[in-house]
This record gives sequence, structure tokens and C-alpha cells, in this order.
Amino acid sequence: MKMISWNITRRCNLKCQHCYRDSGPDSGSVEAELTTIEGLQLLNEIAEEGFSLVIFSGGEPLIRSDLEELVAEASSLGMHPVLGTNAVSLTEERLSSLKEAGLQGMGISLDSYQPDQHDEFRGVEGAWQKAVRAAKMCAEKGMPVQINATISRDNCGELTEMIELSEEIGARSFHPFFLVPTGRGKEIEEAALRPEEHQEVLKRVLRLAGEADVKIKPTCAPQFMALAEEMGISLPYSRGCLAGVSYCCILPEGDVHICPYLPVAAGHVREKSFSQIWQESEIFERLRDFSQYRGSCGSCSFIDVCGGCRARAYYYSDGSSKDNVLAGDPWCRVTAAGRESEEG
Repeated sequence: MKMISWNITRRCNLKCQHCYRDSGPDSGSVEAELTTIEGLQLLNEIAEEGFSLVIFSGGEPLIRSDLEELVAEASSLGMHPVLGTNAVSLTEERLSSLKEAGLQGMGISLDSYQPDQHDEFRGVEGAWQKAVRAAKMCAEKGMPVQINATISRDNCGELTEMIELSEEIGARSFHPFFLVPTGRGKEIEEAALRPEEHQEVLKRVLRLAGEADVKIKPTCAPQFMALAEEMGISLPYSRGCLAGVSYCCILPEGDVHICPYLPVAAGHVREKSFSQIWQESEIFERLRDFSQYRGSCGSCSFIDVCGGCRARAYYYSDGSSKDNVLAGDPWCRVTAAGRESEEG
């Protein structure tokens, strides 16, 4: 399945510590964003390329007044439109209009089961209470809810409690997003899990996935595929890192990036059609050729199912060149195969 994340705005009502778009109340402008007409054309080009899942995110996507129009177009094209939101401004009326437009899922950010910790991370007091209220409202109104949690050294010990909170809310899934130092996230790089911690937390997530009532899928941690195989766990996924292979990201101004956490552009939709960029961009072509990968990832037997986190590889190889998107992910040593690749 091909999926795309479209950051439809940089504007946001929160000021999250880790934001990869450096969004906030004073960020971005309406004038710089793709217009409604440009957005509708873009969605048609995305559909032509066989993408089935469109994630409208930001910034905070609920800020855009034409969100329903964009959702309706995606739905009419046979795609599966969902939202990635902090949900603090979601009302019953807005939820109803989005459902009517064809929205099929709501990804809501919750980074702790403790309100104060979530609010501090998100930069606004009361954000936790509003997000939980919105998530429960969605579940009660029949809108599928996915809880998204950014995992760091500060909250990795809360996994059980966060999963229990997701179940209590009525969410269908829980996705732990492992912190990648990008955007404002660079300022809290010390909070990112280290390789050994990463391995242990991933193992814990995989064990919890077998016990929970919600569906659990690690994100920005493609090594979970190899770890699951080593642990004898069968998963319904084809690959860990999908960046450039069956997934990409579009920025508010029209740049097409490999993924939201990797600041490397493959093209711009105001200069070329999305179809041209997706089919012909040199960086996309190289990402799809696994023989181009370097370091531990290039020699790892799990390259086809894992791929290493391209954003983490880019950051920790200093991000000075586009070529660094093909570098070895230093977190790949969390698997036996990764360790053998580095040593051999």
C-alpha cells in the first residue's frame, strides 16, 4: 500500500518541543501554503500514482478552513483520507463535517498518560485534557482513533500505561513514534533513545503488542521487523522504513520530501507534477535500489524488510549531503544481523 503525508500548514496552536516542522502560533503563512485549487490538483496526481492512504497533517490541519474540501476530494478519488492532529480544537460540529466529507480516521497525539508531562512537551497547559476529550468523542461517534505517542527517554517507561489509556479511550491502535532529531527535535537530541535502549524498548513494544486490545505498530523504528523475526513474532507488514519506496511527504509550500523527518527535497509540485517527481526523482530511484545503501544497512540481510531509518541515518551522518540518506542507520546494531554487518 502506498501512503502519503501532506503537511497542509505550518501553523499550529501548540509549540511542541520536538516538532519536525518548527510549527507554532507564529509559524508559517496562509499565502505560502498550496492553495485549495493547487491542493485539489495535487490530490488527483497522488491518486493517479496509486496512493491509497492520505494523511492530512501539519502543523495543525484543523486550522485550514478548506480541510473538508480536501478530504472530500481525496475520498471521491477512492483514497483513504485520515488526519494527524493534536485535536485540542476539535469540536462535535467539526467532527461531523469531517465525517460527512469522508474522513476515515483520526490520529491524535498523546505523549504521556500524565497530563502535566504531555502539556509540558506540547507547550500548552490543558492540551492533554482536550486531546483525551476529543479522542473519546471520536470513538463514541464512530470515528476510528489512533493514538500517536512520541517515544523518548522521558516517557519510554510509560508504555503500558499509555496503551491502557488508549484502550480506555476506545482507540483502535497505538503507534509509538520513536523520536528523531529533526526540526526542533534537534534541540532535545539528548532525549532520543540510544541504540541499546532502543533495542530494549522495541522488544517491549513487540511483547506488549501481543497482549493489548489495540493494534500496536512502532514508527520511525524499522528495526522492529528484524527483531520480530528474531523473536518469532509474525507481523502483517511488508517493510519497516517506507521512505521513498511506498511513502513520501509533501510540505505546506509544495516541496516533496522523502519523509517528514528528513529535510531532503525530491522536487516541488509547483515546478513539476507529483507524478514526475515520484517516478523520476533521482533520490527516490536510489532509495528503491537497495544496492545503493551503505554501511551496516547496505550489508544487512534484513535490508528488504527493514531498510534502516533514513532520517536517523541522515542526521547521525551529519546531514551535509543528500547522499547521507543512504548511510547506515547507527541504530541498526539493535539486531544481530546489524551487529554482524558492522563487524564483518
